[in-house]
Amino acid sequence: MPNRRRGEVALQIGDTCYTLCLTLGALAELEDAFGVQDLTALAERFGAGRLASRDLVTLLAVALRGGGHAMSDQEVARLPLDGGIAPVAAALADLLLVTFGGGEETPNPP
Repeated sequence: MPNRRRGEVALQIGDTCYTLCLTLGALAELEDAFGVQDLTALAERFGAGRLASRDLVTLLAVALRGGGHAMSDQEVARLPLDGGIAPVAAALADLLLVTFGGGEETPNPP
């Protein structure tokens, strides 16, 4: 089970529940992949809210590797999206909140 205090988020794809995590190494990989100089620039890029599908593949692949899943970008790109892109995008948004701040759990509405 993912531990939010360690910056982990769960993502269910098909029958598998994956743990996503942006470790320090994962963040360095994202800086390199997106050609930014530092974490502030990386956060600004994500905060702009405009990501291409290839950006989502890169972010998801890095987050999966950070969560302990040895998967290439190509393997991640082939994962089935049975529930559409919305659950993936929501998990990645949650992961960015947990990593860059503002990731406190909010209670479920009644």
